[in-house]
Amino acid sequence: MKWFEIALVVLTLGSGLVLLLDKLFLAKRRAARAGLLETEPVLVDYSRAFFPVLAVVLVLRSFVAEPYKIPSSSMMPNLLIGDFILVNKFAYGIRLPITNTKIIPVTEPKRGDVVVFKPPHAPDQNWIKRVIGLPGDRIGFHGDTLFINGEAMTYQVRGEYVGQGPGAEMTGATLLSEDLPGRTHTVLEWVGRANPAGQGDWEVPQGQYFVMGDNRDNSEDSRFWTRTHFLPEENLRGKAFLIWLNCEGWFCKGSFEPSRIGTGIQ
Repeated sequence: MKWFEIALVVLTLGSGLVLLLDKLFLAKRRAARAGLLETEPVLVDYSRAFFPVLAVVLVLRSFVAEPYKIPSSSMMPNLLIGDFILVNKFAYGIRLPITNTKIIPVTEPKRGDVVVFKPPHAPDQNWIKRVIGLPGDRIGFHGDTLFINGEAMTYQVRGEYVGQGPGAEMTGATLLSEDLPGRTHTVLEWVGRANPAGQGDWEVPQGQYFVMGDNRDNSEDSRFWTRTHFLPEENLRGKAFLIWLNCEGWFCKGSFEPSRIGTGIQ
């Protein structure tokens, strides 16, 4: 939520500024009038109490790891509705909060990475998909098959998927292993029911990526974006790496799957 990020930055800077002004000016005045038993102003007292906490949260959330909750089924079977995940914020470079401007480059996304980003047509939202196409790649999707640079990916059928809780709607879909170059992962497909709107061929421009959901017939991804089919590098927020909780609704009302706690994201 961008409003939370803005509020966190404003409160941290504000409380820090109050402490700085107090140290430079107000504290000296109070010391000069010490005989009057003058107490510390309430604003300074609150700033002293909250600034360290706010600063730690801001640094961790902006530069180390940020939590997100999965709201949809687009990344099933690997990420389920209600999964709480952690995202590595420095994997693709150190970025400033709010503006997301990269100030220190680190590495670039690899094919198969699960990334959180701001979609170009909805910049106030955070989405999660898998990187399929790298800059310069030719991506094709025809029928139920993904093509990368003219080569069809290979698949192994692992059986019929049985969903639970909010994911029960996908029961009956086919669970497959998809062999991306250098990365094997699972996908869901309703074999033989390919959506014609999601078929086509695309060439990924420099500095951009082609992303897809693992739930191939239920994902609003690069195949369906109309203004541009590609994710700009500057829209990346980080790399998803860990599920730390699975819980439907507030206070875990509804489904709760403890076995997913601590699961790495492949």
